[in-house]
Amino acid sequence: MSHVNASIGSLPYAVTLSTGVHRLTADEPVAMGGSEQGPTPHQLLLSSLAACTSITLKMYATHQHWPLDGLDVTVAFARDEDDENIVVIDRTIALHGDLDDAQTAALLDLAERTPVTLTIKPGMPVRTELHRDAELEEV
Repeated sequence: MSHVNASIGSLPYAVTLSTGVHRLTADEPVAMGGSEQGPTPHQLLLSSLAACTSITLKMYATHQHWPLDGLDVTVAFARDEDDENIVVIDRTIALHGDLDDAQTAALLDLAERTPVTLTIKPGMPVRTELHRDAELEEV
C-alpha cells in the first residue's frame, strides 16, 4: 500500500510531502495565504488520477503491442450539469497513434477501471487517529 508523510513548518501552508525517496511540496495560492511553493491538495488529487490513467493505458497498450505512441490526459473539477451542488471530475483523454476503433474502445473502457479511478468513484472512508507530541515520538 502507498504511504505519504506530510510536514508543515514556518511557511503558512507549504507542506513537504515525502514518500520513499521522493519529496515534493504542496501549497496554497497567494490569494489563499500561501506562497505557491507547489500544487494545491486538489491539484495533487487530480494529478494522481491523470497519472494513473496515463500509466495504466500506456502499460496495457505496450503489453498488447498496440501502436499507442502517447496520450494526454486532462482532468478538472466541474459542477454537475443537473445539480450545481455536486462536484464531478471531468477527464479528457487524447490517444496518439494508429489505433483501430476496437483498441480505442478498449483503452477508454480501461480508463474507467484504473486503480485511482476505482478508488475515487465510490468514495473512500478516511480513518483519523490523533497522536499528541509525546505519543508521536513512540510511533
